[in-house]
Amino acid sequence: DAGGRLRRRGRGGERGGGEREGEEEEGEREDRQSNSGLSPPLQSYFVSDYDPTIEDSYTKICTVDGIPARLDILDTAGQEEFGAMREQYMRAGHGFLLVFAINDRQSFNEVGKLFTQILRVKDRDDFPIVLVGNKADLETQRQVPRSEASTFSASHHVAYFEASAKLRLNVDEAFEQLVRAVRKYQEQELPPSPPSAPRKKDGGCPCVLL
Repeated sequence: DAGGRLRRRGRGGERGGGEREGEEEEGEREDRQSNSGLSPPLQSYFVSDYDPTIEDSYTKICTVDGIPARLDILDTAGQEEFGAMREQYMRAGHGFLLVFAINDRQSFNEVGKLFTQILRVKDRDDFPIVLVGNKADLETQRQVPRSEASTFSASHHVAYFEASAKLRLNVDEAFEQLVRAVRKYQEQELPPSPPSAPRKKDGGCPCVLL
């Protein structure tokens, strides 16, 4: 595993976060899935000794580029024995954050497999995906050169961030980029609106990011 999570203080209210019902109607609904160890930005502090077999789901309302979005985030287990369940999540997801640890070569090797699996499950040549090299605070233990990860992201046409959940470096930025990628993909997939029914600007289409 890539290790290290951001975790809220206490479990109460994690799902929904106390948001009003109306907030979901006003914003885009977006779910996300992260793999190999970077947890959602709504968690507030770092935990290094967590059980990677446990799945956590969170909900948060945020604003990206001035547009509200509802983020339903699923932090999934990365073990091979959960492969069948992982494909189920992939089928439901509208976007994916693929996370490896810069100090763990094996976690980076898994990224390529996950990327291929996502495209196979989605039956697409491309899909909203962001690559994240976690544990950027462990530079002295680096096993994956930045240049190698950058080459991978460029060849697969996805954004790449080096992040630290512990230092909160590029965590929010990675998720925001994924929201942008999903929005762009959905705009390309949607048929053009007829002239008599212009698209409203005060809502936003619902979408699912895993």
